[in-house]
Amino acid sequence: MTGKGETRWFEALRAVLDDSHLWQAGEVAGRVGAAVSPLGLRATIWLTDYEQMALRALPEPGRAAPEPLPIDGSLAGRAFARVRSLRGDGLRWWVPMVNGTDRIGVVEFVAEADQDADFVGKCELLAGLIGHLITTTMPRGDHLDLVRRSQAMSTASELLWRMLPPLTVSCERAVISAALQPCYEVGGDGFDYALDGDTAYVAILDAVGKGVTAGVACAVALAAIRAARRAGGGLAEQARAADEALTEHFTEVRFVTAVLAELRLDTGRIRYLNAGHPAPLLLRSGRLVRELDAGRRLPLGLADPRAQVGEEALEPDDRLLLYTDGVTEARTPEGEFFGVNRLVGLVERSAAARLPAPETLRRLSHAVLDHQGGPPDDDATLLLVQWSAAAALDTVPTTKAADV
Repeated sequence: MTGKGETRWFEALRAVLDDSHLWQAGEVAGRVGAAVSPLGLRATIWLTDYEQMALRALPEPGRAAPEPLPIDGSLAGRAFARVRSLRGDGLRWWVPMVNGTDRIGVVEFVAEADQDADFVGKCELLAGLIGHLITTTMPRGDHLDLVRRSQAMSTASELLWRMLPPLTVSCERAVISAALQPCYEVGGDGFDYALDGDTAYVAILDAVGKGVTAGVACAVALAAIRAARRAGGGLAEQARAADEALTEHFTEVRFVTAVLAELRLDTGRIRYLNAGHPAPLLLRSGRLVRELDAGRRLPLGLADPRAQVGEEALEPDDRLLLYTDGVTEARTPEGEFFGVNRLVGLVERSAAARLPAPETLRRLSHAVLDHQGGPPDDDATLLLVQWSAAAALDTVPTTKAADV
């Protein structure tokens, strides 16, 4: 590419970044379109909905909004699922859009003429910038969030979604990914993580009950765990902080089941506390090795001075799957439970298909919903930790070929 061509791309990137300081959420699509137009490009931004079933286009001034695209069964969906740039018909490219490594959608680029060999790389750079800027713009108004919704959200869900971190985070040595269902009605389930130095901290929670009361209990426990962790407290101190917070803020007994864990990223050593929660599943080479059944204590909110921390040694590429009982206890109208065996079987098949961690959980959460054949009776949350440099690279956008 000539120096002039490089300058035009730089100007487009700078225009998007400069505009982002003052743009409103409803202006994003139009401003991005204006910035890339001098490059002979048309760009359409597609955001994933909360349930991760479809991609929804950001409306653009003067253009009718296209129909949502299904993630399962469309080329755009394949680009999203695999975090891989894919070529469509003619001069059309579907480029994954992430915030860090959290999948938020795709950008559809259509060129007016043939481009140079580095064209896709430049599109990935632009899509990455757009992804970051959409994330920073989201809290400014309701527009972008409304694009992602296919239905109204409950009060409890509004509360919890604002408390939770992005669904996926990666570093050079690990991936942590989560999925929640039903995303518009979730109440008592939650999760948390932090990647700091050589340690990854994770937590999954399930507050007893339903609706706002359960959501508040989960939020209180989650905030207490974060506060204790950020003050330097270990797993036992985090659990005690949650006990005290739940006792202080609820007049009646209110408890939350949870798993709190910390993984050493340099050695693979994991330490964990299980507060009345389903045991985490350890998978190695795509197969279940065992349940982690140590580190037991009473649910959060019920002080347990006898609690002891469990320990386990992971091997490179191991997966640790945490889940709430709404997953395994999901049942068909005839009463058949989803069960641990079905869950493990699906995870093992996803490993054989080399699915990225977030795509594994997306498909698992949908399998739980499909099994029930209707609205779920309980929240169903999944959290996957993979100690693997290769798995981390699978969450970074690229043009590397991959099957779905």
